[in-house]
Amino acid sequence: MRTYFTLLLALAFTSTAFAQTGYRLGAKVDNFTLKDAQNQSVELSGFKDAPVLVVVFTSVSCPYAKLYENRLQNLSQTYAGKGARFVYVNTNIGLEEGSQTDKAQPDRPSPAKFPYLVDEGQQLSKRFGATKAPEVFVLQNSADGFYLRYKGAIDDNPQAENYVKQRYLASALDALLAGRSVANAEQRATGCLIKRF
Repeated sequence: MRTYFTLLLALAFTSTAFAQTGYRLGAKVDNFTLKDAQNQSVELSGFKDAPVLVVVFTSVSCPYAKLYENRLQNLSQTYAGKGARFVYVNTNIGLEEGSQTDKAQPDRPSPAKFPYLVDEGQQLSKRFGATKAPEVFVLQNSADGFYLRYKGAIDDNPQAENYVKQRYLASALDALLAGRSVANAEQRATGCLIKRF
């Protein structure tokens, strides 16, 4: 009986550990450097002029990511004048073919006019704890760095934008840019699973 209880306790701790990978809400985000499609380095610290930064983990081969491209473009344009910046991170989700799986496809246009970064070896998506493409992480800038304030879904309807009822990302941006905390700071993302290698 004692062995059975010990096994259950070990399983509970293991599942909790897996569920809490990546940055927690409110955590300070470490600086990172990634390459864009032109092999230029882009650092998190390079966005110190932005009050809010949205890091979007996505994939050039994910159908869900393609459904959200226009919505994310519109959001980035709407909030650019208010101080929010968007960055796309292309992470290998396991659907890509060929030997250059982690590279952004040069013949495919980037979703918008902001850095489209390559997550070599899935290092950044692991650090953030991203599990789906697309999945967003909203960082708030402060005097000593960026802090995670929202993570998860963009909205509640990937398939049909016209039927969206809850705009999670927009609500989070509105709150942060108005100096308020985010009411629903975590929403499970719907998208392509990021397979770990």
